[in-house]
Amino acid sequence: MKNSVFYHTKNTFLVIFMFLLSFTALSQNNNNSQGSDFWRNVRFGGGLGLGFANGVFSATVAPSAIYDFNTQFSAGMSLNYTYFNDDDFFKSTIVGGSFIGLFNPLPEIQLSSEFEYLNVSRNFEDPIFEDDNYWQPAVFFGVGYRTNNITVGVRYNVLHDDDKSIYADALVPFFRVYF
Repeated sequence: MKNSVFYHTKNTFLVIFMFLLSFTALSQNNNNSQGSDFWRNVRFGGGLGLGFANGVFSATVAPSAIYDFNTQFSAGMSLNYTYFNDDDFFKSTIVGGSFIGLFNPLPEIQLSSEFEYLNVSRNFEDPIFEDDNYWQPAVFFGVGYRTNNITVGVRYNVLHDDDKSIYADALVPFFRVYF
C-alpha cells in the first residue's frame, strides 16, 4: 500500500511539473515584448476556507492560476490542502490539485470542466473504524454567473462516490476569484 501511495504521489507531482513546464515553454520567445505577453494573460486566485462548529474544525488553502487564451477560453491549475478535525470522530488531511478549463460563451456566463485528484488520509479516534489513505479523483462540469473577477455557480462531480468522496453531494457550489 505504501508503495502505491508513493507511486501515485510521484505521478501527481510529475503531471503538475509537466504542466508547469509546458506553461513555461509557451512563455519563452525570442522577442521580449511577446514573451512578457504570457504573464499579462495569467491570472491568480484561489480559495481559503475556515470552519468551526460543535467540535469540528476545518481549514483549506487552495491557490490557483489560469491562463487566458482569449476573452472566451482559459485554462489552469490549482493546488489544495485541507485539514479537518472532528474531536469525537476523526482527523483528515487532504492534499492534491486540479486542472481546470473555462469557457465564457457570454461575458456573464462561465462554463467549466475540472479534473481534481486528491490524496485523503483519515485517522479515526474509535478503533472500530480502520484508518485509511487513498486517492480520490473527481471530474466536475459547472456553470456560473460571472461579474468582473468573480464567478459564483455550481459544479457537478460525475465520479461522485458516497463512501470515498470528500464532498457530501455530487452537486457542489463554488465561488471563484481571479485577479
